[in-house]
Amino acid sequence: MTQDPLTLYKLIVLYMLDKVKFKLTYSQISSFILEKEYTNFMTLQQVISDLQDAELIRTDASMNRTFFSITEEGRSTLSYFGNRIGDAIIEDIDTFLSEKRLELKNEASITAKYYRTTSGEYEAELVAREKDIELVNIKISVPAEDIAETICEGWYSKNEQIYKYLMETLL
Repeated sequence: MTQDPLTLYKLIVLYMLDKVKFKLTYSQISSFILEKEYTNFMTLQQVISDLQDAELIRTDASMNRTFFSITEEGRSTLSYFGNRIGDAIIEDIDTFLSEKRLELKNEASITAKYYRTTSGEYEAELVAREKDIELVNIKISVPAEDIAETICEGWYSKNEQIYKYLMETLL
């Protein structure tokens, strides 16, 4: 049975999102698909867009990162058509997720965003999660957008040190 390659790529993305209990970023999904040379960047963009339009995946944007999760409709579609993904591809996905699980999870559990407040200042919101539990949620008001952006970028690289410092200082 011949199948449309776009359908296969959509099923690969749905399978990846279904196998993890956290959101994946666009770069995490594309890293796997492009490294394995299943398709190219432009086709992957189309696949993601089609999945969003069909409401099979949900999108959350934070700073310059986009996070994806599978919807119930996506799970239903995967359960019906998932057998069209070849065993070798499933093995590739499972291996990738197994080898990179901690790295993928850490990236998805640390978020930072900033926004302009009604007073005209900016507020940076820094969050660290473990599973579905919010470990820390810090909001910092600053006078300028570039400062808020710098704080958010710093959170991604220094969140463990900051969390450790808070715990040691407060306990």
